[in-house]
Amino acid sequence: MELLTIGVFARAARLTPKALRLYAELGLLSPAAVDPHSGYRYYEPGQLDRARLIATLRRAGMPLAEIRAVCGLPPGAAAEAVDAWWHRVSADTAARGRVVALLVDQLAERKCTMSETIFRYAVRCETGAVRDTNEDTAYASANLLAVADGMRGPGGAAASAAAVEALRPLELADAPAAELLATLAGAVTSADRTVRAAATEGHQPVTTLTAILRRGSQLALLHVGDTRAYLLRGGELFRLTQDHTYVQSLVDQGRLSPAEAATHPRRALLVRALGGGAQVEADLALRTALVGDRYLLCSDGLSAVVGQEALHAALAAADPETAVGRLVDLAYAEGAPDNLACVVADVVSA
Repeated sequence: MELLTIGVFARAARLTPKALRLYAELGLLSPAAVDPHSGYRYYEPGQLDRARLIATLRRAGMPLAEIRAVCGLPPGAAAEAVDAWWHRVSADTAARGRVVALLVDQLAERKCTMSETIFRYAVRCETGAVRDTNEDTAYASANLLAVADGMRGPGGAAASAAAVEALRPLELADAPAAELLATLAGAVTSADRTVRAAATEGHQPVTTLTAILRRGSQLALLHVGDTRAYLLRGGELFRLTQDHTYVQSLVDQGRLSPAEAATHPRRALLVRALGGGAQVEADLALRTALVGDRYLLCSDGLSAVVGQEALHAALAAADPETAVGRLVDLAYAEGAPDNLACVVADVVSA
């Protein structure tokens, strides 16, 4: 079999001689022969498939260590490995995109002229069409929005109510805006202790909690579990929270697609909640209150059955009361299989 020089082989594989030398050093693609006097490298034509695979994976951005593993697999297994890697990359990119979008949003907000604001709001909390008890709690005032979803069973309703109640002293607290996140973090710890204290023999109630606390022109967002917060701004709807569920963790790892997650039988299994785990871990973020913004806080009794496009359309209503009514109607149109709680609030000038 006639061997190819490194230059000819590089052109055929769409690689550079420098890259080929690197891959040889790493054991990814060794030359078929090396001239003992000149050190010149030669390759077999049969090595082109492996070289082209390496080149393609490098252009896709796969690390060399993972390329080595893929190259050692039979074609079917290699295809599965590449697909799994790409799901992980896509999930990571999406997560980074959400972080960057929020950062850009916050930086843009700082350029705006701020004015004193309050919330104008509407609240609904429904048992739904199937359940016989309601473990959800929803609350809103000029300074605080909150939704909590207690685990079904003994103590669930009390747990969600206690979580929201732990935040209410903050409505009138005279803490400066700069201390908002620290203040909210302390309230979360207090709420967690309260929920844990309600444990009985053989049962520990847990609850989710998503809330927004306003102080002047600043908003502090708190999130634990799978209740959600959305922002309608400039005609676009943004989801501000990430579900703390087992299924969402599989999506983040690239092991499930969002479409598969939506119908997964364990999609409601929480990995973070007040009263659950060794220590509560809440997501906290600081935002700027802009007049004209509309926020939606809701339990999964709404978000699990009504898609984001439908949420967007309902939130386009003229006022919060109408929007809340439309959202509840949408949930019942889908069978309302769970309790549902939602708060819609507009940021308006004080």
